Amino acid sequence: MSNTSIAILLLGGTLGMTSVGVAIERRATTEYTDLGANAANGTATFDATAPVLSKATVKKFRIPVTHETIEIADGVKYEGWTFGGTVPGPALRVRQGDLVQVVLVNESNTPHSIDFHSARIPMDEAMKTIMPGDSVQFEFLARDTGAYMVHCGTPPVLMHIMQGMYLAIIVDPVRGWGTQADKEFVIVQSEFYAKSDDAGRVRPDWEAARDKRASYVVFNGRAFQYKSAPLQANLGDRVRFFVVNAGPSERSDFHVVGTVFDRVYPDGNPKNVLNSIQTWSVAAGGGAVFEAVFEEGASGEGTYAFVTHAFADADKGAVGLIKVGNAQGHVTH
Repeated sequence: MSNTSIAILLLGGTLGMTSVGVAIERRATTEYTDLGANAANGTATFDATAPVLSKATVKKFRIPVTHETIEIADGVKYEGWTFGGTVPGPALRVRQGDLVQVVLVNESNTPHSIDFHSARIPMDEAMKTIMPGDSVQFEFLARDTGAYMVHCGTPPVLMHIMQGMYLAIIVDPVRGWGTQADKEFVIVQSEFYAKSDDAGRVRPDWEAARDKRASYVVFNGRAFQYKSAPLQANLGDRVRFFVVNAGPSERSDFHVVGTVFDRVYPDGNPKNVLNSIQTWSVAAGGGAVFEAVFEEGASGEGTYAFVTHAFADADKGAVGLIKVGNAQGHVTH
């Protein structure tokens, strides 16, 4: 297959392109990624940099399921259930029209599964629960652009998501986003429901989860981590944020203090682009793409907070910073 040439017909009604079909000829090549091969330390700062989009037309992902010790706030260790060894799992990136092949391998001691929100595929075939030591393989065509959630769908789904079983997949439009970004970041918001037992160990709090009483609301798996390790951009940069809300139960009201989003793509669909947006809500299980321009004379050199504007949740950890240029200022958010 790697030596053949394929033609992909993108139909407007199906793929959200134009009303006229566009034929794109691309040489079929396969890129293989093992999410467990270079697993990051679960207590390290999560790298929010978006993965680079390759030209391969077939993208194959091996996704191991493991249970790991992670850090959900400074000094707070927790047993996370993971895709690829971290919470969230490493972000995936494909292009509209790519064939996505998935191999899920359960290396844990608990039944698990995987649910791609970006896939149009029978649930009972691809998203079935597998036992410890088992695996499942499936494939789908990436038809719809966007920033999508991937999560474990094994009942109780609430438990599996609150334990950390989620990641983001970006499906880029075949013709791009319409702008050229200088920096791209992936931000996954989620909640942890935890309590300490008599021995001082932090355990999941099932009743708190059912009542939606989050202990922590976080970006990329840990409360406030980007306050001590801010994201970086240069003066004049257009910064693109791929925001996915893993929930499991609360929305994300994404906002950057000190600027207005130049563009917002609800669910990541370029046809639905909005301009000059202050805050945009991302439902639990949803995603959106945001762009901000940090230009001199407006939102220039300085330090900016990105938050969920539902401040009861921001107060629990969903606050980060992005430093533009050589900013030295102090931020109180």
